Amino acid sequence: MKLTDFTDYGLRVLIYAALRPNELVTVQEIAQGFEIQRNHLVKVVVALSRAGFLTTVRGRSGGMQLARAPEKIRIGDVIRAMEPDFRVVECFDIESNQCAITASCGLRGILSGALKAYFEYLDRFSLADLVVKRESLIKVLDTGVPVRIVRPQKPSRPARAGDN
Repeated sequence: MKLTDFTDYGLRVLIYAALRPNELVTVQEIAQGFEIQRNHLVKVVVALSRAGFLTTVRGRSGGMQLARAPEKIRIGDVIRAMEPDFRVVECFDIESNQCAITASCGLRGILSGALKAYFEYLDRFSLADLVVKRESLIKVLDTGVPVRIVRPQKPSRPARAGDN
């Protein structure tokens, strides 16, 4: 199953917002961080807001932030809200199905089970699971949030003859 860019961008917007808790972030910041056109993100933000994942503030100093804690935003819920439909094959749509073998074929049942398993798996994860490598994400996105990366120091080796 391939997700639309709309859903992909929606997940990225939420990741970005999760990296800046208690702050308003702007569409422009996110567009720059992910190198995505701003126009695409505006529609995504509206959809995320309508679905209850973001709160938005209009105006000169406006922006957006998560509407709830990252731990409370299930990945499966985001994908369900952002994707236009999950008709994997024609027979999933009872109203427009024209397939002659639907009544005798087992494909719809098998694919329905696969789709159910797909969402059961995604529902086990939250937005918090996507940002566990917070410092690394911040560094890549250059969000302006201070990054403190602690690197282990190499053990010093004893001096040898000829070392200066």
